[in-house]
Amino acid sequence: MSEAALDDVFADDIIVPAADRYPLGATLFLPRTGKRSHAVLINSATAVPRKLYRGFAGYLARRGCAVLTYDYRGTGDSRQKAVTGYNQPRSLVGFKASMADWAAKDVTSAVQWMRERYGNMPLTYVGHSFGGQALGLLPNNKEISRALFIAAQAGYWKLMASPERYRVYALLNFLGVPLTKTFGYMPGWAGLGMDLPKDAFLQWVDWVMKERYLFGDSTLDTRENFHNYKGPLRAICFTDDPWATRTAVELLCSGFSATKPDIVSISPKDAEVQKIGHMGFFRPEHRDTLWRGAAEWLQAE
Repeated sequence: MSEAALDDVFADDIIVPAADRYPLGATLFLPRTGKRSHAVLINSATAVPRKLYRGFAGYLARRGCAVLTYDYRGTGDSRQKAVTGYNQPRSLVGFKASMADWAAKDVTSAVQWMRERYGNMPLTYVGHSFGGQALGLLPNNKEISRALFIAAQAGYWKLMASPERYRVYALLNFLGVPLTKTFGYMPGWAGLGMDLPKDAFLQWVDWVMKERYLFGDSTLDTRENFHNYKGPLRAICFTDDPWATRTAVELLCSGFSATKPDIVSISPKDAEVQKIGHMGFFRPEHRDTLWRGAAEWLQAE
């Protein structure tokens, strides 16, 4: 989104401390005028920098929301800088961070940060892909008033559309795992676009190979937190998304047993576009269609 389109919105790059005081790079969006009505936390997909959500965050801020986007540790602006070299990222070799850590330490802390600052407002949660999965793992997910999932799914590889499922299987197992074990991290140039910490990537591969995804991980004690979320939940999936297929979205939503998720399937034709896919919701061309409907639902209370 252009800076001109954010003229009526404050967008401030800040640091949000995680549970262990690790500094998370974040951006806070606030409306310049008018009363703030809702607090919104936008939670990223795996290997996606928070800048992807800038346009949607600005759109919500103009509607009266205080919106926070942030990067998980080891990614984007939450990756430590090298001691030498101008603004160069530090190597991820030896950096400890799993996807479970992202949920337990980073997402949990972002929820707490927003709750402490905007306690007089409903706190709503937007989860893209892994960002949606993380809601179920949070010990404080009761703090969320309502949650909107965008292409968030249980990512078992066989629930992906063909032939994408075979490409993903090969990428993760025949390229990603060997490279990660060789280099000590998953290099973004291998196909994900962003370097990932070793433990995060290997845990993700482990989940993708399990029939019930993270629900099948017996070492993941935080799975029990899925049952604690009781607020409204809407999960949007797109008919041309090969990753978050309707079946995969339904599997993730089945974990939220204390609420009744509303699963909405949208086709590109419904949005009057050629394609949407796994990332396309956040393109500004959807401002008057998909974004408006999502915002109205988030601000319904």
